[in-house]
Amino acid sequence: MSNQEIRRSLGRTIWKALSLDGDFYENARNTPLNRATARSIVILAALSYMLGSALILLVNRASLPLFLLALLLSGLSVTAGYYFWTFTIWQIGKWLRRSSLTYGELLIPIGFAYAPQVLNFLTLIPLLGRPIELVLSAWSLLAVIVAVRQGLDITTLRAALICLVGWPLIQTAIGSVQVFEQWLVRTQGVSLL
Repeated sequence: MSNQEIRRSLGRTIWKALSLDGDFYENARNTPLNRATARSIVILAALSYMLGSALILLVNRASLPLFLLALLLSGLSVTAGYYFWTFTIWQIGKWLRRSSLTYGELLIPIGFAYAPQVLNFLTLIPLLGRPIELVLSAWSLLAVIVAVRQGLDITTLRAALICLVGWPLIQTAIGSVQVFEQWLVRTQGVSLL
């Protein structure tokens, strides 16, 4: 497969994931290509989030070490959130339904559900950044609910309840990273690094 075909396939996958198509998530099989695609979507989501953080750090004239540390924290918060949220969903799903789905198999549809986060760079729009961030977060939550409903073969209500256990924790963790970055920028004159 050529690079152009891979990009085209990734673009189609992101588009299908954004549409919240239940059949798409139902057919997300555990294949090497789908694992790589899901991982690519999560990496793109982390990079998009990092782009927003980078611009804010540049505007605030963060020092180079602080800039690099904050970017690393931003990217890690999205990636760690993905693995943590998938783990909580998998554990609760296993406990409630005795699902045969493995953690690795659940990473694929939830990775696809991170597709709205690929648009996180739009948070750079002045005055609309925070509302866009909230919309993208809610869109990702809905996509994960669809992915869990299809992956665990449960009702939408059960999927929503399962997903809502980890979602506030992820949002709090990402918000805490943002607050920490802001604190670092404000105190950089004190020479913390």
